[in-house]
Amino acid sequence: MADIAAEIVLFDGFDELDAIGPYEVLRNGAQAGASLETRLVTLAETDPVRASHGLRLEPDGTLGEPDLLLVPGGGWTTEGGVRAAVEDGALPEAVRERYDDGATIASVCTGAMVLSAAGILEGRPAATHPVAVDDLAATAATVVDERVVDDGDVVTAGGVTSGIDLALWLLEREFGGEIAEAVTAEMAHERRGDVFGLE
Repeated sequence: MADIAAEIVLFDGFDELDAIGPYEVLRNGAQAGASLETRLVTLAETDPVRASHGLRLEPDGTLGEPDLLLVPGGGWTTEGGVRAAVEDGALPEAVRERYDDGATIASVCTGAMVLSAAGILEGRPAATHPVAVDDLAATAATVVDERVVDDGDVVTAGGVTSGIDLALWLLEREFGGEIAEAVTAEMAHERRGDVFGLE
């Protein structure tokens, strides 16, 4: 059994790369030696989920009790996606429940708006996609213009591709730099920026 169970929660209108970028990083991390299991999940049993650019994905199952829960963004300025998830309320409630149970919560892009709706960004630094900066700043969060913001049990990332850097940082934080560097090399990725919040 893996030391860390990670789940990436999908919903109609999520941005493909917000979810699949971190998914590939974390799965590669497990292949490189991290004691980590990563699943794509939904709140309830469903047919394949349709992402914002039309990709259809069949989830591995429904949301469990992960050690790490990652929320992708997508669709904040259009109908559906994150905005619909926030208005519906079920996803923010589920995120809050996992946070209260001790899970580390991460978001990519406008997924930060779900975390805000869950009430876990109050008084905390957070990053989001530029299209949602003003909306996030209007909440109790402190918006930081960084690719990755680590505030302990809440980790957020800015625009779409920053999710890859977020996942690499989580690998480094939890399993060490050697595994993160191995995955970086495997994916031919150049990490950008410093992680905000490190002392």
